[in-house]
Amino acid sequence: MRCSLRKGIKIAVCLSVLIFSVVLFFHDNFEKSLAAQGQSFRQKQHGVVGPVDQLLDTELSRKQRNAMSVETVKDDEKEKNPKTKPSLKSKDRRTEIDDIFIAIKTTKKYHIRRLKLLLDTWIPLAREETYIFTDGDDKLDVPDGHLINTNCSNTHYRKALSCKMAVEYDYFMFSGKRWFCHLDDDTYLNVPGLVKLLQTYNHTDDWYLGRPSLRHPIEVVKRSNPEQKIAFWFATGGAGFCISRSLALKMMPHASGGRFMTTSDMIRLPDDCTVGFIINNLLQKELTVIDRFHSHLEALLWIHNLQDQLTFSYMDNNVVTIDGFSIAQDPSRLYSLHCMLFPTSDICNTLRKGQATAHKMKL
Repeated sequence: MRCSLRKGIKIAVCLSVLIFSVVLFFHDNFEKSLAAQGQSFRQKQHGVVGPVDQLLDTELSRKQRNAMSVETVKDDEKEKNPKTKPSLKSKDRRTEIDDIFIAIKTTKKYHIRRLKLLLDTWIPLAREETYIFTDGDDKLDVPDGHLINTNCSNTHYRKALSCKMAVEYDYFMFSGKRWFCHLDDDTYLNVPGLVKLLQTYNHTDDWYLGRPSLRHPIEVVKRSNPEQKIAFWFATGGAGFCISRSLALKMMPHASGGRFMTTSDMIRLPDDCTVGFIINNLLQKELTVIDRFHSHLEALLWIHNLQDQLTFSYMDNNVVTIDGFSIAQDPSRLYSLHCMLFPTSDICNTLRKGQATAHKMKL
């Protein structure tokens, strides 16, 4: 009798273990099924399953939500691995060079004639932050992915210029950086000076920094009412301009996903004018004039305190006045400017050797 009781207990225990295992198995599968269904539902809800343009809008929305967020690494993780970096940096820290997205607009025929000067001088100071937007493939000394063939037209007309600006804007939005700064391919940039300037402005506020080429707002006729005119300020692209991420996010309905070209077609004006129209007219945000941005649309001869300026351009004989290399070596005077600011640069040593050789040959 005692043996039968002991045997019965063993059977009961075995049955309990078996039942528990079966219940646990079905419970796990049920949870996995629910999770998969939930993920599928969230993907459909947020447009992850769909055409390419839907994916683009979803990614831009994600970038917009995360633009102001902060993700830090725990102190104990930093102690274990001091090289660990946070995926997103605090919005309260000071702006540094890697927070800036620098876009250069060019065309393939100017890769040698104009870009070489920039690649020799200031671009090495912001190599990872500078992106070149052009209309043809080429082999340039830039990091992978930093020469972007926009597949836009190689002309200098409005549609081609606005096409490239549209691509610049979208690339900046995906970058997650704090500032979008646009330059032309004949513009010299004082990189440390730009960083110091942007450190005085908050990227979480709406800032449009640049310099107008006109002394009055530009006027366009309103297409819906030809008798009415629209007036707005814009920063000339030749001198360069910068836009904070906060303001760039507000530009999305008029600029993202190719909408920039639609807006440009609406006012029939080129890229820098369209930027000003969106910001100053549609969004009602002011242009903050920075007098230290310069283009060849002004008399560069009269600019003083060159070391305090931010950008310079050139055209024919309209160049800055500076001692340095010969006109034959440096017709734009921007090599001489760069070597005044950064005398130990490699290009400066090379040019000095060439200058010394030329002098010996004359003797």
